[in-house]
Amino acid sequence: MSASQTPAEAHGHDHDGHDSHGAAHGSLRGYITGFLLSVVLTAIPFWLVMNDVLGNSTLTAIVIMLFAAVQIVVHMVYFLHMNSRSEGGWTMLALIFTIIVVAIALAGSLWVMFHLNTNMMPDMHRM
Repeated sequence: MSASQTPAEAHGHDHDGHDSHGAAHGSLRGYITGFLLSVVLTAIPFWLVMNDVLGNSTLTAIVIMLFAAVQIVVHMVYFLHMNSRSEGGWTMLALIFTIIVVAIALAGSLWVMFHLNTNMMPDMHRM
């Protein structure tokens, strides 16, 4: 260790508040791009609903869900800085695991509710 080095520099550690886990840090340009994409991805579905552009409520709901999925990806990439390189790939693996668990929980819940409705209320259509 030389006289001009701190103990942290001598050991190769940089404790300036930033981690060195490979996570990308955002730039102003990246944040502005993410913000503008988020605004557009919010404004288009709002316009679709307010002006009844598609005319079919089921189609409108599907299009809005697609815009929501794209907006989730935009938020994860531009604001959460998730990619396959950050944290050695563990954040992406955790995301994939979370998506699988949520999909199983949602599919199972819908399956149970459908069968409860079918089996517990068989005579509802006669009323």
